[in-house]
Amino acid sequence: MALTPLFLLLLLTGVTAEPAHPGYAEGDGSSCDVAAVAVAERREEFDGGRIVDISHYYREEMPEWESADGTGGGFLRLVRSMRNGSDIANFSELRLTAHSGTHVDAPGHVFDHYYHAGFDVDTLDLAILNANVMESLHIPKGVRRVLFRTLNTDRKLMWKKEFDTSYVGFMKDGAQWLIDNTDIRLEVILVEALNLEHVTPGIYTLHCLPLRLRGSEGSPARCILIK
Repeated sequence: MALTPLFLLLLLTGVTAEPAHPGYAEGDGSSCDVAAVAVAERREEFDGGRIVDISHYYREEMPEWESADGTGGGFLRLVRSMRNGSDIANFSELRLTAHSGTHVDAPGHVFDHYYHAGFDVDTLDLAILNANVMESLHIPKGVRRVLFRTLNTDRKLMWKKEFDTSYVGFMKDGAQWLIDNTDIRLEVILVEALNLEHVTPGIYTLHCLPLRLRGSEGSPARCILIK
């Protein structure tokens, strides 16, 4: 038992070798205060390009289902503020539909009997959702998870404020082609509105975690690919 604290200390020391928030100016370590804060750095690639973030960031101009005005103002607001010492912490409030931006669909999204039977995002098998994937139409045998980059990406539909009804989607014959020509069968979990602009075809490991929203037929998700 005496070795446990030392092991944890060494582990934490290794984890903090790289900055968790690139862009912060480091202090001298003598206090918790930040000496100076530079412009926050936002990226899609991490660890030298090994990790690729394929989630869209949420913003007011993000398209929303059947909306001409996008997500709209007020989807994220600061309800309590530390400015001028008026509060002890900052607290934001988030208001979104469960199918906003990059998100995961549960069976209850399009099948009402599944919805009432309780097949929500909290019942999804994460082992099915997170695994190796191949982004290509040349799908070899053995591949059971695929990310499709469609014209939705090239047309930058997720960067348009107004919802575009001419988006590319899977029809019944497309789903049948997958069944007839690949090892993809049942136990399919849908992930929509991925940001694949900077991703090249290849084999990746997908990590995509929805929120544990009991009773919800969908959930926003943070998804990454690891080469």
